[in-house]
Amino acid sequence: MAEKVRCVIICGSPEFDTEFVKNFVNTENDYIICADSGYTTALAAGIKPDLFIGDFDSYVGTVENGVEVIKLNTHKDDTDSMHCAEVAIKKGFKKISLLAATGARLDHTLANICVLEYLSDKGVEASIENRNETVKFLPEGEYIYNGYNNKTFSVIPFGCESAVVTYEGEVEYPAKSLELKSSIAVGISNIFRGDSVKIKVLSGNALVIVNI
Repeated sequence: MAEKVRCVIICGSPEFDTEFVKNFVNTENDYIICADSGYTTALAAGIKPDLFIGDFDSYVGTVENGVEVIKLNTHKDDTDSMHCAEVAIKKGFKKISLLAATGARLDHTLANICVLEYLSDKGVEASIENRNETVKFLPEGEYIYNGYNNKTFSVIPFGCESAVVTYEGEVEYPAKSLELKSSIAVGISNIFRGDSVKIKVLSGNALVIVNI
């Protein structure tokens, strides 16, 4: 069996989409970690994870044989999702996707976006994925978006006061060295008008959300 190169962390949002999770996860090629009640999502999707990490505050039950368990203290300094990310880094994964990471509680959604920033700081390619959108935290650099023609995207400064961006390629609202401020949402609801667009983050950090 080929070495698994992608880690999928199934988080605990109760607004999970069973079919999306089932179709997104490749049980043979992905290393799957469940963050506490993310195990409920995995069970609903018919997925057996490699690892369960949590304090059993949102999942109450047993974990099937063959699944490694890391039990956390309920009084801890990080979230279950963050602990999953830390373990994934220690295991050497450079590509990590978070599922069931948005919806329901806004504070949990924001905490999972913070996980994206943490993973980026560690040199990991990370994203939050659901049926409607893909979310990435992009530090200063250049990023190619292929195959999203006519899809809507938004760019928002995150973890900083402002970000300066340039779009190369066809988009509905072009930008060249455009300063986006955290207090004014001018980077919302742009549209890809070509099959390949480069987003340049010239300074700051940007949260890029593509509606798929």
